[in-house]
Amino acid sequence: MTVVTGKDTAKTRRQLQVGAQSYAYYSIPAAEAAGLGDFSRLPAALKVVLENLLRFEDGGFSVSVEDIKAFGDWAKLGGKNPREIAYRPARVLMQDFTGVPAVVDLAAMRDGIKALGGDAKKINPLVPVDLVIDHSVMIDEFGTPRAFQRNVELEYERNMERYQFLKWGQGAFENFRVVPPGTGICHQVNVEYLAQTVWTDTDQNGDLVAYPDTLVGTDSHTTMVNGMAVLGWGVGGIEAEAAMLGQPVSMLIPEVVGFKLTGALREGCTGTDLVLKVVQMLRKHGVVGKFVEFWGEGLDKLPLAQRSTIANMAPEYGATCGFFPIDDETLRYLRQTGRSEDRIALVEAYAKENGFWRGADYAPIYSSTLELDMSSIVPAISGPKRPQDYLPLTDAKSTFAKVVADYRTAKGAAETAVKTVSVDGKDYTVGDGSVVIASITSCTNTSNPYVLIGAGLVARKARALGLKAKPWVKTSLAPGSQVVEEYLKAANLQEDLDALGFNIVGFGCTTCIGNSGPLGTPEISKAINENDLVAAAVLSGNRNFEGRISPDVRANFLASPPLVVAYAIAGDMNIDLTTEAIATTPEGKPVFLKDIWPSDAEIAELVEKCVTREAFLAKYADVFKGDANWQGVKTTTGETYDWPAASTYIQNPPYFRGMAKEPGVISNVVGAHVLAVLGDMITTDHISPAGSFKPSTPAGKYLTERGVAPQDFNSYGSRRGNHEVMMRGTFANIRIKNEMLAGVEGGYTKGPDGVQTSIYDASMAYQAANIPLVIFGGIEYGAGSSRDWAAKGTNLLGVKAVIAESFERIHRSNLIGMGVIPFEFTEGQNRKSLGLTGDEVVTIEGLEGEIKPLSLVPCTILRKDGTLTKIMIKSRIDTEVEIEYLKNGGVLHYVLRNLAKA
Repeated sequence: MTVVTGKDTAKTRRQLQVGAQSYAYYSIPAAEAAGLGDFSRLPAALKVVLENLLRFEDGGFSVSVEDIKAFGDWAKLGGKNPREIAYRPARVLMQDFTGVPAVVDLAAMRDGIKALGGDAKKINPLVPVDLVIDHSVMIDEFGTPRAFQRNVELEYERNMERYQFLKWGQGAFENFRVVPPGTGICHQVNVEYLAQTVWTDTDQNGDLVAYPDTLVGTDSHTTMVNGMAVLGWGVGGIEAEAAMLGQPVSMLIPEVVGFKLTGALREGCTGTDLVLKVVQMLRKHGVVGKFVEFWGEGLDKLPLAQRSTIANMAPEYGATCGFFPIDDETLRYLRQTGRSEDRIALVEAYAKENGFWRGADYAPIYSSTLELDMSSIVPAISGPKRPQDYLPLTDAKSTFAKVVADYRTAKGAAETAVKTVSVDGKDYTVGDGSVVIASITSCTNTSNPYVLIGAGLVARKARALGLKAKPWVKTSLAPGSQVVEEYLKAANLQEDLDALGFNIVGFGCTTCIGNSGPLGTPEISKAINENDLVAAAVLSGNRNFEGRISPDVRANFLASPPLVVAYAIAGDMNIDLTTEAIATTPEGKPVFLKDIWPSDAEIAELVEKCVTREAFLAKYADVFKGDANWQGVKTTTGETYDWPAASTYIQNPPYFRGMAKEPGVISNVVGAHVLAVLGDMITTDHISPAGSFKPSTPAGKYLTERGVAPQDFNSYGSRRGNHEVMMRGTFANIRIKNEMLAGVEGGYTKGPDGVQTSIYDASMAYQAANIPLVIFGGIEYGAGSSRDWAAKGTNLLGVKAVIAESFERIHRSNLIGMGVIPFEFTEGQNRKSLGLTGDEVVTIEGLEGEIKPLSLVPCTILRKDGTLTKIMIKSRIDTEVEIEYLKNGGVLHYVLRNLAKA
């Protein structure tokens, strides 16, 4: 395809000869020579953004020479200059949970532009888009050789309507590719195949242009590719759609936190142990809205797979990205994973020529710095509710005991609960702390052969001693790509994992997204729920928020894959794995963790032998073809979609119905009632859960009324193409606590009559009466996954404003993108200091006319007793273009109107 470059006012375009090929590129040293600033000590991550502006500088329409000069000022000011800039990523990456609603929106926009008299084919991605179907496989079958095949069969049965729709999109849209189910997780496919570190394209002059590989993705953990020096981060589907339709990403020049790594990991410690410590340190430091760049001599001892593990969890430490510069290890990984020698030569030459290479003297200016000696790392887990809840393994037992004690005290029960359950005809005792899920899952670790091989060796040593997973533990292995299966089999380790119940259940995101499926037996689930047991899950993922992993599990812990296997054998969080026996052999001999833990040399030997370039070349040779199941999916053709009226998966959303040709105005919020008063760290999982739901919920009732049986409900995530399901699921997380109702968990509030009801039903009643709604929140409102439905659902429930103490980056942007205005309390005020109960009536003024970004506006709170409280709140409309989005009713409306006029 053709990439459109800018005017190059500063004349920074140069030629780079690599072998027989010549490439045009935009030179940062040439920009310095032209007097635009001293960029020599900018962090590599920021140089990627600077190059983007050099390439797209267009005389000030979207990028000016002054924007470029601002990067020199950033360095002069010690790493701070929050100037608004327009950034254009090279490509977009999607997974299907977030990708389906994005494609639904594009299809709806084609209908919408036709209604405005425009050409439907104008709605088309202008940059390459790859959608990887990886979030739809659920673990129904496990622990058997047929687990993978049976789960695939069920996946296609449940998701055929969605897959037919995506196949239509693959044919209808240009620059849009679909990686079929069963291939792997989008982030791992990205790291192992799609990403190039340096991208190339032909521009409007017919020249081949080289530039840094960049992207935005509709999954928070798009950042994983930062490990190979590709700048990418998660955005909501709304932002991604705008980016693919040619809209620049509006952002402020970020601060960059330099994280210096020294030393090397000690014997027996894993990359997971390292990343969990990094998450804790960076959360404490405060990096929301900032770039993090890793540097220091420790990188020389850190393989790229370990770097990607750290980069993956940038959302968990709150950063926009966790970037690793290009160095020799980057080149080694590109070669190992099957990239062409021409590409590798280009990456090296371009990085060294344009100032992106991490050499021995690499020491940029950073906004702030941290340092970690990797030799100080110890085995660890994180939990039970948040990724940053770091626990050295030595403290895991005592910390869990306190968690249970606090929970029991709050419930008025002093003693730990236990219950006898039957599994395969035998009785076992389960109770607080029983590990009922042990899952090697998600992109965080399944891209890392060191921890996967390590898990296999733990299984081998345990098997040799006659050990097994406890019968009440649901075990699973969901590799991030087919290459993982290849090297586990080459090392003869899959057989050992199978023997402990870690059969491959699918290639996709499973337990970490809530696709863990039912527990091992219905009796276990029943015992947990009837006795309110604090059951535990141990998973090698990146997210362990409340209500996310399984509705039956309250305590969720992140751990390395080898520790997941160990906890499956122990079956209990009430065991100190560092000092106590985790099991006994059939002969009655106690076995300790050290008895089954492999040496680093054992792991390294197998990684060197079994993780080969040939395996990557073979598995990615025909990545878009898919298996017989995918090839058998039949679909319609045509430039617009023939929406099936009876579908419960795919429906034409209401966003563009009756849309006028001209934008409106931003209006004051007058006489709004309160839909919810929420606390700190309300995640997008709380706002828009992805997992399963029951027939008694509004979403369950909707499907039941349409003849869908509960066993076919699938999950909220899989139903994101149907707004009717998703608006009913908004604020419906089983663990969310609305402070308007004392002692109540779940998606409930007070209706207009003051009586407790579901949030959905209350919203419908308020909207029928034309009463606007607001939500009050606490700190880091909207933390977690980049989930566009958390904003879309908020909009469809009639919420006009969210007033919180602070917002997570992606969700704030998504709210704007859906026409909902985010506001922050000021002067240290919050919902508690103001004594808000949810019975108030709220009016927000100062929005009409020409509101400026980040304005302070008056808010009047009318209390139930008739008293008035007036406060000033800060509009989190951060940029001028966001004002335009809100005038249009959202970013997609803005794009649609502009395309219709063009």
